[in-house]
Amino acid sequence: MASETAAGVETMTYREALRLAMREELERDPSVFLMGEEIGVFQGSYKVTAGLFDDFGPERVMETPISEEGFVGAAVGAAMSGMRPVAEIMTLNFILVAMDQVVNHAAKVRYMFGGQVGVPLVIRTPNGAGNQLTAQHSQSFEGWFANVPGLKVVAPATPADARGLLKAAIRDDDPVLVVENLQLYKAKGEVDTSVDGEVPIGLARVARAGTDLTLVAHSFAVTRCLHVAEQLQDEHGISAEVVDLRSLRPLDMETVAASVAKTNRALCVEEGWASYGVTAEVASRISTACFDDLDAPVGRVGMAEVPMPYAKSLEDAALPHEAKILSAALEVCGA
Repeated sequence: MASETAAGVETMTYREALRLAMREELERDPSVFLMGEEIGVFQGSYKVTAGLFDDFGPERVMETPISEEGFVGAAVGAAMSGMRPVAEIMTLNFILVAMDQVVNHAAKVRYMFGGQVGVPLVIRTPNGAGNQLTAQHSQSFEGWFANVPGLKVVAPATPADARGLLKAAIRDDDPVLVVENLQLYKAKGEVDTSVDGEVPIGLARVARAGTDLTLVAHSFAVTRCLHVAEQLQDEHGISAEVVDLRSLRPLDMETVAASVAKTNRALCVEEGWASYGVTAEVASRISTACFDDLDAPVGRVGMAEVPMPYAKSLEDAALPHEAKILSAALEVCGA
């Protein structure tokens, strides 16, 4: 349960912040409604929608069949008709069966209708690994969707950003994919509930200031990078700045470049496979935009290039854990 810590500021979990954003938007705008598998009476597989069915009823919190392609298609149609659906995909892994609706329809309708029709659709979904859910349920595909023009992709790392970015996504006139890492649902943080709290899409934040190295990450990788930054400072005297991308498309390279101009070194970190991934894109842009500022090649850390193993020891070995990030950071710094 959320707890109040100061005037207007409450400490709550990441999932409570997401729930608060949906509740506020359901109350604010009658065209907003939720849809997804087991989000009503069962209150969602990860309880993000707990209580909303009881408070808003089945017309605003709609149970759907186990048919991702079907209900995402229905959400696209509803959005084209003036509604603002928020569709929950039980896990990002299941969105693969709805790729046609997401990539070929939601992302392209505005372009193919000459700008006359938009798709104000939000798709929320958890991703990531760490719970021994093995190869088909432990993936991070956000880079795939950030590759598609017409889609916006956000990946909040804190409860405040979870609330603020989801509110911004619901109010956006174009489709937005909101990616929620499984490891963050229990994470706690302060949220100022006395203000609207919308966080603009496409704006990164400096999560920790530093002068010797820039760590660039999103979602749960930000938490790992913050821990590594503490180790770098305490054990090696290296001051690392951590930039939380928050939005993958559009990408705020201005904030990243300003950080690299100050530190002259960069390491990009993600939970997904690094090949053709988010770190590949960001590292390429840093190398181009910040070439004269760099004192070392841009480093990258991602998940091992294998399907996620079931065994806990192998799962840990495959993840971009903090020891790997620390080792890569020291290499970039020549330490």
